[in-house]
Amino acid sequence: MTTPLVSLQAPKDVDLDYIDRELHEIWQNYSGVGDGLAATRASTFSVLVYEPEATQPLLASLGFYTGPVDGIGGPRTTSAIKAAQKAYGLEITGLSTPELLTKLRADFEAKQAKGNIDLAELASLKQYSPDMEGAGMADAIASINPCRIVTLCPTTGEDEGVKAQVSAYCPVNKRSANSLICCEYITVTGVSQAFERVGGVISELMIPELPKFIWWKARIDEDYPLFQRLVSNCDRLIVDSSTFVEPEAELLKIGELLKKDIPLIDLNWARLSAWQELTAEAFDPPERRSAIWEVDQVTIDYEKGNASQALMFLGWLASRLNWLPVDYKYQEGDYNITTVTLTNVEGKEIKAELAGVPIADWGEVLGDLISLKLTSTNLNADCCTVLCSETTGCMRMEAGGGAQSCRIQQVTSLADQSTETLLSQQLQRWGKDVLYQESMEVTTQILKLE
Repeated sequence: MTTPLVSLQAPKDVDLDYIDRELHEIWQNYSGVGDGLAATRASTFSVLVYEPEATQPLLASLGFYTGPVDGIGGPRTTSAIKAAQKAYGLEITGLSTPELLTKLRADFEAKQAKGNIDLAELASLKQYSPDMEGAGMADAIASINPCRIVTLCPTTGEDEGVKAQVSAYCPVNKRSANSLICCEYITVTGVSQAFERVGGVISELMIPELPKFIWWKARIDEDYPLFQRLVSNCDRLIVDSSTFVEPEAELLKIGELLKKDIPLIDLNWARLSAWQELTAEAFDPPERRSAIWEVDQVTIDYEKGNASQALMFLGWLASRLNWLPVDYKYQEGDYNITTVTLTNVEGKEIKAELAGVPIADWGEVLGDLISLKLTSTNLNADCCTVLCSETTGCMRMEAGGGAQSCRIQQVTSLADQSTETLLSQQLQRWGKDVLYQESMEVTTQILKLE
């Protein structure tokens, strides 16, 4: 349920250079919000959300656009929009409009109903379509963390500079005896070139001397000047690899950013916590602690379409056990099979198989782990461990049989895996996650073998 909000200032168009002055006047001129309550300006942190619209991935899925689906519009996107407008009998402007989006969505849904949409296209649309994550994401963040939220909405078409809106809302659950703690919203729209021109001004919209977070919802592009500027000024960069259109390539980019000591966290990494905890717990009993070193076979099943969670879990496991990746093979098919060979410090070979399992309904998160099995070629080793999600069970892992007796546990589906909840948790922290960095170092080593 969304937390009720009191509107302190409805969205109001302002000149970009006068945003701070406008916000100052809101707080200076407003004496109360009713019932004798005063409004208190939040001073916790700023979060900037780079929020591309859905036009580009829809154009790509329907064959109008063949460039990179990156959330950064350019001439090729504009040409594709004109082609689509011509095909639909709309006015040819090269600008994305509600009418065009309606036509594109209708065609996309018709194509999906015929089973002609692949998982990459669905992931792409999810990444660049905020409506699919539920309306009011910013409100959900603000209700837990009253703060300043700056949303950049890149548009397509002609460069007409940038436009800005300011508003202020007060979550009613954030109140003291006589005041409400309120949140400031700033929304900036314009084409990517316009954002680049005013990049310095956009950076200054973040409240000075308070933590600054960047939630980047487009493809990672280190050559994009605005991305460079924002990342250099933030305390933590936040991404969600479950929405990556090209997961392996994007994970490699994350690895490069981490090597540059950029504080970064992946919301999808947090979804692995229950699997990591149960894996560690399986080898916590004294009689099983030494058995972990006997593991030389790893099988991980995940929902086909995005291997990010499976790769990061293997990276985490290898980083804990000092395994070194030495070979990588990939075979596409009904089950996309990735085979990774690793060695331990004694030169022993470990084989890992990551299988993308076709799922009819992949739910909110594409690429969730389904099950995993740790076992050994040493049949006398007491290390066989099977973990599986409650929703899918362990049938495939148990069907493998074998002479070893396996410890089997189900991973409870966590209610806090939604994007908005995970994001709110990350906004309570800043700095580096050392475990994530160490795990991603191995994950990128694996991917570089491809």
